[in-house]
Amino acid sequence: MTGAVFLEEETVTLRTIETEDGEFVQQTFNDPRVRRCLSMYSPISGHEEREWIESIGDDDGVHLLVCVDGDPVGTASLDSPNEAWGSTEIAYMITPEEWGNGYATDAVRCLCRYAFDERRLNKVYARVYETNVGSQRVLEKVGFEKEGTLRKEAFVEGEYIDLYRYGLLAEDSSFDS
Repeated sequence: MTGAVFLEEETVTLRTIETEDGEFVQQTFNDPRVRRCLSMYSPISGHEEREWIESIGDDDGVHLLVCVDGDPVGTASLDSPNEAWGSTEIAYMITPEEWGNGYATDAVRCLCRYAFDERRLNKVYARVYETNVGSQRVLEKVGFEKEGTLRKEAFVEGEYIDLYRYGLLAEDSSFDS
């Protein structure tokens, strides 16, 4: 584990993404089980992944590696916030071998706490495919509410599907600070 620890939760540590993490991130993004849950439709090369890692820090977003006992299991990010509105979008992915262990839930909880307590944001939101029931459960466990449906918004594996929007307000979060 080479990146600096940035945040910690019950079961996960969130640390900076470093160049040497590129292969893990690339393999995870390119895994068909992961890709079908994201808005990705083409493979990511090692070069593209290195470029993305090198661009981290060029904006106000936060991109972190989710680790368990020092080993990477996924990523979690907050986009550059809309400072005028006090909101940001959260995104996360966990390698399929680690699905169901609560790591995504802990990572989302940890990043939301950071967004509210340290960045003074008012809202964190997420967009989730209707077919990604696991991700919907993660958000609901953290306290997000389904705010709306964008009908037939996404084209995934040959069909148009709905995209759900979830949101969590700082005043509705019940995190222990």
